[in-house]
Amino acid sequence: MSVVLYLFVFVFGLQATIHCAPHNSSEGKVTTCHLPQHNATLYKMPSINADFAFSLYRRLSVENPDLNIFFSPVSISAALAMLSFGSGSSTQTQILEVLGFNLTDTPVTELQQGFQHLICSLNFPKNELELQMGNAVFIGQHLKPLAKFLDDVKTLYETEVFSTDFSNVYAAQHEINSYVEKQTKGKIVGLIQDLKMNIIMILVNYIHFKAQWANPFHVSKTEESSNFSVDKSTTVQVPMMHQLEQYYHYMDVELNCTVLQMDYSENALALFVLPKEGHMEWVETAMSSKTLKKWNHLLQKG
Repeated sequence: MSVVLYLFVFVFGLQATIHCAPHNSSEGKVTTCHLPQHNATLYKMPSINADFAFSLYRRLSVENPDLNIFFSPVSISAALAMLSFGSGSSTQTQILEVLGFNLTDTPVTELQQGFQHLICSLNFPKNELELQMGNAVFIGQHLKPLAKFLDDVKTLYETEVFSTDFSNVYAAQHEINSYVEKQTKGKIVGLIQDLKMNIIMILVNYIHFKAQWANPFHVSKTEESSNFSVDKSTTVQVPMMHQLEQYYHYMDVELNCTVLQMDYSENALALFVLPKEGHMEWVETAMSSKTLKKWNHLLQKG
């Protein structure tokens, strides 16, 4: 059976029950992530965010059938939730419902605390894993946000707000690009190329991830010229890593796919979903938080 890698889902090993202990950073400060008390929403967030991710993926897949799709679901959820914080009641409701939250049984306060804990936990310093996610808002100089809004987005979403002169397009573009390049350690350069004159606000979300595999690949076992199927009619020659190791995996007979889990050296993992040829759409349709939970219970090492 020939199996082609169609879909890559990155899953960070984060659960609502995480307690972050104090940590001394390079600047001598103490970083602590406090777990909100009596916050039922926090325990629902992984499932809600996962369902939002797959719903968005299906929409993007339909609109871009011939393109690769790569995005950070938690970045989009956090950025939109933060944006809703400064919106009116009806707009806030619409944004949060699109993200999958039912405001009838989900207090907004709990939701905001949940995102605060999520972002803090993701950004908590780790020895062998670099993961930094954050937001930045660049607002036209003529706009004067309320001080409470500025304090809240900084506290809850670790968001920086900059007063920006958008009338000077070159300077504004340079300011935004320089900020993103610095936060992503030079990985994202020239994010904005054609800033328009009529802009009054730009919301930027960035995410930087770098980690070591728990079982590293050896350079000596890299095959320099291997066939890789880009699509049904295109095959290219690329270097391909090889490794013989035991991993958690599961063959889902119902969905006609194989699931492979590969761990990083810290509390993170990558989950590869490999549909049988011709069954891509079937797997895409079935992806949900329930599917992930099922796989998590059935994965076996071998």
